[in-house]
Amino acid sequence: MSVARPNVGPVSAIEPDLAPALVARVGEICLTLPEAHEQDAWIGVRWRIRQRTFAHLARIDPARHSLFATATGATTPVDCITFRSSGAELEALVGSGFPFYKPEWNPQVVGLVLTTDADWSEVTELLTESYCLMAPQKLARLVERPAT
Repeated sequence: MSVARPNVGPVSAIEPDLAPALVARVGEICLTLPEAHEQDAWIGVRWRIRQRTFAHLARIDPARHSLFATATGATTPVDCITFRSSGAELEALVGSGFPFYKPEWNPQVVGLVLTTDADWSEVTELLTESYCLMAPQKLARLVERPAT
């Protein structure tokens, strides 16, 4: 069973290759959202609203032949974040190809390989939207979202 960690802290020994600075950067985005909290996951770190995961960051090594590695199509270790999306945005992300990918385990989950030139404004928007999809409506209404 995972134990909630207070805000952003050191990465667990479960995933020693996941850079603490990357966890901190994603945590800075996620932990500004109402009632969001961070937990160690079976691989990497996840951010949740109550019992629902809205973001999951992991270092994926294709040599481990995991479901994550298969989904990314990566041939070398990569840092990935999965999140929720829906409707036209989901279709656009999946249709755009790399660095986005579509895992098969949930129709709303999208993955993003975090390259060195990742657009962190876009990452912030995507994680905020993911939170709003998973959060109770009263919490989602508290979140300021970009006008579309």
